[in-house]
Amino acid sequence: MSQPVQRAATRSLIQKYINKETLKYVFTTHFWGPVSNFGIPIAAIYDLKKDPTLISGPMTFALIAYSGVFMKYALAVSPKNFLLFGCHLTNEIAQLGQGYRYVNYTYFTSDEEKAQIASKYEQQAIDAAAANAAKEAATAVSGTKSD
Repeated sequence: MSQPVQRAATRSLIQKYINKETLKYVFTTHFWGPVSNFGIPIAAIYDLKKDPTLISGPMTFALIAYSGVFMKYALAVSPKNFLLFGCHLTNEIAQLGQGYRYVNYTYFTSDEEKAQIASKYEQQAIDAAAANAAKEAATAVSGTKSD
């Protein structure tokens, strides 16, 4: 692509996406509220890999209700806040996954299976502690810190 064509394409892209309306939107709570709220579904998705004994049933079901209410709210306001809707839809799906894991573990898992699950996660915790201890020992020997 020649330089004038590339410059024109860049200018067109900037005019289309980085304009007064876009900047105006970015500096509103309509944008930053959902962006800051995305921490909840990100944590829920990350927690899907963790030990099911750590799941709080009441909190999970409260978050399911919360996201359901705010999905409706995101579409009820004017203008519709699709970013907020997407945030709560993601959270709803992640929390439903956590709720399934909680109900499955609490009510449908036998005591033997619970013991196996507990030993699996205990072994992972022991391995992680050993790795941290080895890392700290190596850091102490070399005299440097790595964070």
